[in-house]
Amino acid sequence: MSKNGLFIVDADSHWAEPADLFTKRAPAAYKDRVPQPRIVDGEPTWVMDGHPLGRFSPGGVIGRDGTKEEADKALFHWTHDQIHVGAYDPAVRIGVLDELGIDAQIIFPSTIGLGGQDLGLVDDPALTRLTIEIYNDAMAEIQAESGNRLLPLPLMPAWDIDLCVTEARRVAALGARGVNMTSDPQDLGSPDLADPAWDPFWAAVSELRLPVHFHIGASVTGMTFYGKYPWPSHAANTRLAIGGTLLFIGNARVVTNLILSGIFDRYPELQTVSVESGVGWIPFILETLDYEMNENAPRELAAMKKLPSEYFRSNIYATFWFEKNQGKLPALVEAVGADRILFETDFPHPTCLYPHPLETVEEKMATLSPEVRAKILGENARKLYRL
Repeated sequence: MSKNGLFIVDADSHWAEPADLFTKRAPAAYKDRVPQPRIVDGEPTWVMDGHPLGRFSPGGVIGRDGTKEEADKALFHWTHDQIHVGAYDPAVRIGVLDELGIDAQIIFPSTIGLGGQDLGLVDDPALTRLTIEIYNDAMAEIQAESGNRLLPLPLMPAWDIDLCVTEARRVAALGARGVNMTSDPQDLGSPDLADPAWDPFWAAVSELRLPVHFHIGASVTGMTFYGKYPWPSHAANTRLAIGGTLLFIGNARVVTNLILSGIFDRYPELQTVSVESGVGWIPFILETLDYEMNENAPRELAAMKKLPSEYFRSNIYATFWFEKNQGKLPALVEAVGADRILFETDFPHPTCLYPHPLETVEEKMATLSPEVRAKILGENARKLYRL
């Protein structure tokens, strides 16, 4: 109970994956094949079985001295000896939580793919399964050793539906409180998530009370970090700002597809989270969805058990951290639903609230009732993650 008697949960933070994350746990026959950093075309790169996956870097902007560095410089030029040790050391991360006044923290990857999607880019089922299990076992160890203060979410092998079901049950037995999923498994050879072929997975995670998380940028093709959002002539930092801005709104694509897929009618207990996407766009998108379905798909709308906009309050959460909403935060919270908003800091990524997250949001949160403030800062997450 670290801030004025409130239970505080940070629902979105990140690891800077260490170079030996996979190699130190891999069987001898796989040590040279699991993901590891190599130099490719002069750049440090995650390489899996000889295949480049993506840039190897700490992926954060908080330095050893606790100050923020310019995003373009830190993201693309820093090494692990320059970033805050708490970005990759669980013991030091606990100290960061104590310093910030946070009781528990949900943690996502950084450079191996925000939804783990990059780990499915190699066509070797034994290797990809081993890699996922190594990652998830390592995260389960961190969670257990932290006494459930650090909860790094396990990744799902989205290229294999049956394996997703198996792995969901395996990580639930290890204590997982949710799973992290790419928004576009069709990139990896599976059906898209609206396909009924995924029903065994939705059934399993509903039964196991594992909320399914969709982080911005968690796609090989549909939601890449830069994509074609910024015009090429912009400066690097400006392109980063444009990419980040449109990634937030890009999760509207995930939310609308989930709502219209029929998943929540078949599995009403299923919970999902739109991670690091903000909340300001949600009322507009939900209102638009109702309007567009009425105008363009009335037959499909009639087949749904509720209006599209009503599913958010029963099946979807979103995370909040920087928005002021021109002093109209109470109205925004009312429109989205006070029970459906989680607080985040995004440590140690470019938009994080470090070093004073609670002080940063204190003024805007003061416009909310004590009950709503407690829900957003921690009680919603306490319930969702069974803390």
